[in-house]
Amino acid sequence: MTPTLLPDPAPIDPAPIDPEAMLRDLQTLVGLESPSSDLAAVRAVQDVVQGWMEALGAGGEQLPGDVRRFRFGEAVNPDARPVLMLMHADTVWPHGTLGAMPFRVEGDRAYGPGTYDMKGGIVMALHALKLLSGAFPVGGVEVLLSADEEVGSHLSRGAIEAAARRARCVLVVEPPVADSHALKTGRKGVGMYSVALKGVAAHAGNKPQEGASAILEAARLVQAAQALADPQAGTTVSVGRIAGGGAVNVIPAHAEFDTDLRVSTLAEADRLEAGFMALRPADPRVTLTLSGGLNRPPFERTAGTAALFAQAQRHAETLGFTVDEAFVGGGSDGNFTAPLSPTLDGLGAPGDGAHAAHEHIRLDRWIHHTRLLAALIADPGVN
Repeated sequence: MTPTLLPDPAPIDPAPIDPEAMLRDLQTLVGLESPSSDLAAVRAVQDVVQGWMEALGAGGEQLPGDVRRFRFGEAVNPDARPVLMLMHADTVWPHGTLGAMPFRVEGDRAYGPGTYDMKGGIVMALHALKLLSGAFPVGGVEVLLSADEEVGSHLSRGAIEAAARRARCVLVVEPPVADSHALKTGRKGVGMYSVALKGVAAHAGNKPQEGASAILEAARLVQAAQALADPQAGTTVSVGRIAGGGAVNVIPAHAEFDTDLRVSTLAEADRLEAGFMALRPADPRVTLTLSGGLNRPPFERTAGTAALFAQAQRHAETLGFTVDEAFVGGGSDGNFTAPLSPTLDGLGAPGDGAHAAHEHIRLDRWIHHTRLLAALIADPGVN
């Protein structure tokens, strides 16, 4: 669905939330640059958040894959399942970005690297939990803070999926759709295939027929790969990089290309996998090596996700504003949990500019969404 751009909600009483404290916490996190490539820097953010969570009474522990887990509340029934929240401490921004994009507040916007994706959401989760004052749902609350979401969650995926299998539902504090109150009830699956071709080199002027051009095969196979797209099914295929050859007077013996793919359903993911596996060079002297595949499965809108969203709508109306829903093309850790547990995404900080120089959050909407997150934690409306 296309999100509806909504007017700002009417002011509500933010008590007992402290907006100034939230802003200070956001400034603290943004001031700790945490590119995915620097694990020590990401861990520094995790350390700060762990201190905050433990100050609220959480039990904290380190899981495999550099995931921090925080638990709130005791399950009255040992079979009761917790509400799971997902967050990540890494950003796409390299060290030194703060020099060009310092944290700053201009009117109702707070700017800086990682404000929108997703340090504003981390702060929201902290203050939403604080707002509950220990009144946690049956089964308690489990919070995961990972270190590698921006680069595919290769290390953290196992811990995330294991937690989702135990969870009552999953709340993902990635930001809402840009410049809207739209939550995310579906995401495309994301993958990449790399095709490497090895041909036969020969002199381009003397007996070129003795050579087998890897570039010529790559050109043909790029078109075959692109033809696997199905826009009506929401499937996109884009060859984003190609390289090959060497000296211009040599029939090229090497070529390669990388392809980004996005799918809306697992059936389409299976179709694309079969399509890429079927790619063959026309010249039998050229060999093909295929690598890659689906990195994140599609986040399909299940009945459980629909129930979570309906509950979010009810809570938002009680708080005096309206939320919409959207299906988006980018992936998140919610892609991993949606097939395993009811999942609702986009519950983080409203704003705009993910991965862009104008990245910011909307302070005038921040409190509303924090209260919505707290209401969903306490009463997600699913069993």
